[in-house]
Amino acid sequence: MLDDENHWPVPLVELTTTNGLRFVTDNAGVVAFDAPEFMRRETWIEVCSHGYEVPADGLGNRGVRVTPEPGGSTRIAIQRRQIARRLGCITGAGIFAESQKLGGFSDWRESGVCGSDSTQLAAYKNKLFWLWGDTGVPSYPLGIFNVPAATTPLNPLSSFQPPVALVFDYMVDAQGAPRGTIRIPGNGPVWISGLVSLPDGKGVEHLVATWSKIHEPLKAGETGLAEWNDATSSFEPLFTLWKRSDTEPDPPALIPDGPAAICNDAAGRAWLYAGGPPHFKCPPLYEGWKDRSRWMPVDNPRSFPAADGGADVAVASASIAWSGYRKRWLMILQQKSGSPSAFGEIWYLEGASPEGPWGRAVKVATHRNHTFYNVRIDWQLSEPSAPFLLFEGTYTTTFSDNPIKTPRYEYNQLLYRINLDDPALKPAQSGSGNSPGCDGLHQ
Repeated sequence: MLDDENHWPVPLVELTTTNGLRFVTDNAGVVAFDAPEFMRRETWIEVCSHGYEVPADGLGNRGVRVTPEPGGSTRIAIQRRQIARRLGCITGAGIFAESQKLGGFSDWRESGVCGSDSTQLAAYKNKLFWLWGDTGVPSYPLGIFNVPAATTPLNPLSSFQPPVALVFDYMVDAQGAPRGTIRIPGNGPVWISGLVSLPDGKGVEHLVATWSKIHEPLKAGETGLAEWNDATSSFEPLFTLWKRSDTEPDPPALIPDGPAAICNDAAGRAWLYAGGPPHFKCPPLYEGWKDRSRWMPVDNPRSFPAADGGADVAVASASIAWSGYRKRWLMILQQKSGSPSAFGEIWYLEGASPEGPWGRAVKVATHRNHTFYNVRIDWQLSEPSAPFLLFEGTYTTTFSDNPIKTPRYEYNQLLYRINLDDPALKPAQSGSGNSPGCDGLHQ
């Protein structure tokens, strides 16, 4: 399956026969079509993909006719109907399984992970350090509830087009299986957010984050700060910020959670920002991050005007990054209560600073009756001057009414690319104000 514009492979295309057999392209845009009943017979195959389509026939059916041959191959072109280009799945199992059935990608090795929720990413000690939330493994639907972690080189991608193949070096247990990296007493999973590497006053690097202990489904019972221990390859809780009680039933609003970014303001003063869009800032030093008296709120909107003149776009999650190419701050936003998917519509904005003002929102991706949550810009994977932006999110049927999970892709991280010179982004590239001299992201 190829993009008819640039002939790139297109992952996550569903191909369905008239008797309901369903195949899904892997990261190389390939399916191994092995249905004996259709060999050497003209076969109609319905083609369906988020943000991509083939032309409809006179009855409105979108598909192609092919005649499968044993050992043969067929190339199918598909048209991209959204701004974002899908590069592929970067976590999970079997991301090249269809190709491997046909003899390709024979050197690809499985990680032992089937599903990964909500990425956190930071550069630390000359590597990229990756964290995820609840994680599925072959032996159990969600077998790791306490933050699996992995590293990659600082430049893990040799190309920024499909097929993508990120090789993670996971923290593993004595049996060599991926494991969790933090322990908080009590029942319930642990989630981590706000991952960032900060120097202390002596220049020593510290990898730090905010943890949450989930006592009820999707609801934290306590939160605190944690730091990575190189000797034990695990996070150690530093202290608790909040624990639910009758007098404090809800966590404080001012916590360094969400995606992190560091920026020099117009006066040359540096800040660590956290949240999507940022709701928190503090001095970008280890000592400032630990000192609650130095934490400050940021008053960013929770909805933004749509460039198409429709209803304002409410924020479910968001991530920001500095673009040296655009000389602006960029935001990728997951819409709350969007259409056609309630939590799968993704938008692009530009702003003068992490604190705004922000321009109008342009939709860049859609996920039909699926959710795409906890979006983040993976600015660490490319240079700030790159003429494109990479972002990922968790692809799942959770929070939708769709009972049909996509094999291998469900509950995993999909990576997308936006070309920043795409004319369709122009409505977002005006009205965002002038940059106040920010020199961008650094860690």
